[in-house]
Amino acid sequence: MVSRVQSPSIHRGRPQSDAAPAGSRKAPDPSALDEVGSLLHETLGERVTGELRELLISGRLAPGEKLSLRRVAEALGVSMMPVREAVSRLAADKALEVLPGRAVRVPMLTLTQFRELTRIRLVLEGFAVEEAAKAASDEQVETVAQHEAAFRAAAKVDPTDSAAAVAANRHLHFAVYEAAGMPSLIEMIERLWLKAGPVLNLDMRHEPSRLDGGSAVQAHAALVAALRRRDPAAARAALEQDIHAAADHIERTARLAG
Repeated sequence: MVSRVQSPSIHRGRPQSDAAPAGSRKAPDPSALDEVGSLLHETLGERVTGELRELLISGRLAPGEKLSLRRVAEALGVSMMPVREAVSRLAADKALEVLPGRAVRVPMLTLTQFRELTRIRLVLEGFAVEEAAKAASDEQVETVAQHEAAFRAAAKVDPTDSAAAVAANRHLHFAVYEAAGMPSLIEMIERLWLKAGPVLNLDMRHEPSRLDGGSAVQAHAALVAALRRRDPAAARAALEQDIHAAADHIERTARLAG
């Protein structure tokens, strides 16, 4: 926040009068630039937070990966201040971890933490797809179908385009959740993906077998079919199949902290 400069008409130790003395120059109104500067500053911090959130949700930052604040600032072309603010916000959400010496790291989930997140995801995301099956417009369903096709195409090429698959997976899921028409619900789901996204998508990047004809491809196809039929129960079943298959694979491959 930008502090306002004290008016030159105020003198320390002398009471102020409501009316200015005759012949004196009226104190200028606070400059509009003060407010503009404050808004720009807040917007920049939010933009940096948004960029880091997207990297976490999409799994482009791996569990245990350390971040250099200076490198983040240089990559985004900003000063250190908005980067520090963004890190503080994400640390408050437990999406980043501040270590001794001000080092910053993507947290490693324990098995207990991961299982808790999975159970909550099943509840919230399952509810979201049920609502989407009832509320989605034809255009929204086709948008989901386009992301499903992009995911399938990325999974089938040789070698598998894991980066494109990860991006399509993220877009597919959130296109469904947005179709539910509940912004507060999406905020809750995003918070879950901030924590789970790095390990979920690390697994997808490093395990092509999960993509080429695997469980994710099948679950996504079933989800799109259920949305087209406006079948909430089938949509939820497909989503639960997707989440369970990914969670079981992650637990078997020991990508979690001890």
